[in-house]
Amino acid sequence: MIIIKSDKEIEKMRQAGLVVADCHEMLADYIKPGVTTLELDRIAEDYIRKQGAYPTFLNYQGFPNSICSSINGQVVHGIPDNTRLEEGDIISVDLGATLNGYVGDAARTHGVGVISPEAQKLIDVTRESFFKGIEFAREGNRLSDISNAVQTYAESFGYSVVRDYVGHGIGRNMHEDPPIPNYGRPHHGPRLRRGMCLAIEPMINEGTYDVEVLPNDWTVVTQDGKLSAHYENTIVVTGKGDPEILTLRGNQ
Repeated sequence: MIIIKSDKEIEKMRQAGLVVADCHEMLADYIKPGVTTLELDRIAEDYIRKQGAYPTFLNYQGFPNSICSSINGQVVHGIPDNTRLEEGDIISVDLGATLNGYVGDAARTHGVGVISPEAQKLIDVTRESFFKGIEFAREGNRLSDISNAVQTYAESFGYSVVRDYVGHGIGRNMHEDPPIPNYGRPHHGPRLRRGMCLAIEPMINEGTYDVEVLPNDWTVVTQDGKLSAHYENTIVVTGKGDPEILTLRGNQ
């Protein structure tokens, strides 16, 4: 069941979303060669708690940390550890914050130091595919209009769109209905309504879209070992045209 949020609920989600946006902005300054992903996790958790929020990912379905840190060919759900980032890596950081009972969720992919033009292009196209998708996040459109726009844009650059993991509704819970694929034919699925809160999250691969899960039962990697990028924001359908992005400040 898709839960439509009231204006009061959306305001609470807006507050949670800004904690997430600000945490991403803060964390970006620490992403450089030599830092460990566990250090990034601790920095993020400390920041979220200082805002009076709770790191949503921590212990969610058994996940052991406050952020997902996915390096290079890792797609999503990378577990922070003592791995040190190296010059030329890319890292996707996904994090959530629960504040006053509501959740914000967003992901960003960063280059570590100087990265290759090819890696930067993948990051840029993944980010832009999100914005191409939400052009269709308007009242009266169908959910798959968003999905199709993401897929069409990403595939126009020769990239592939992950099939096995999708975006989702969001609110009091991090994962609510509806599931939101990043691929598919347009004009299908639920009709978008004012008050729908959605986490749109393109996961775009340099090579094949086929993925597998590592033995830790969490970390998802590309089967061909090629790079993957991830970009996500929590949005709300406004009924006034463009959606509102709840987890974005500036030009993240």
